[in-house]
Amino acid sequence: MKKLVLIPGLGSDAAVWSRTIAALGDDARCMVGDTLQDESLTGMARRILATAPAAFTLAGLSMGGMVALEIMRLEPARVTGLAIVDSNAFPDTPEQAEQRRRMVAAIRGGIDLDASGRSALTRLIHPDAANEVGDEIVAMGIRVGGETYARQIEAVLHRPDQRPVLSSISIPTLVVTGAGDAMIPPSCAEAMAAAITNAELAVIPNCGHLPPIEQPQATAALLRSLFARER
Repeated sequence: MKKLVLIPGLGSDAAVWSRTIAALGDDARCMVGDTLQDESLTGMARRILATAPAAFTLAGLSMGGMVALEIMRLEPARVTGLAIVDSNAFPDTPEQAEQRRRMVAAIRGGIDLDASGRSALTRLIHPDAANEVGDEIVAMGIRVGGETYARQIEAVLHRPDQRPVLSSISIPTLVVTGAGDAMIPPSCAEAMAAAITNAELAVIPNCGHLPPIEQPQATAALLRSLFARER
């Protein structure tokens, strides 16, 4: 059985991976990393490494993909296979950075997390996603809470350019994107896959920014394909 470490994205907790974990069944022993306590991607990576198995397959979603790349910078020898899911190794543009700052200010100003979460769904998930998926995402954001969400956004805002890490990766790697991702365009996944030796690109149809909760069966199948490449 594969040992699999999964990392959630912004405003998410372990629930974002729960459907994929269920779909994997007995094919993997899963641990979901804690990204809710630290003020930097490095801090998140070190916390996850402290409790992770000695060797493991690693998958990160969105911000979790950035944390996964930080793990690859810190302790690459422990990772046997890597999946980067709807993430981005490129630094923010000035416009993106300013948008993040405005979001942090709005959250700390007392924004309604339920209303803002439901408003964000049109950019987060594919229109074909089941209604309960949207409900789960909104509930997850409320559960994570505004202060933690703001802290995560600041961690992403202050991340380094992670493109140099890509060229150092030689293990079997899967770069996954939802075909309808409106948050991070598939072209970003294409560029990351091209920069990593031994990487494969997978595009999931009828899927937005959150494949593990939108398309868990497809996500699980891709992770199984990664496991097979590790053998």
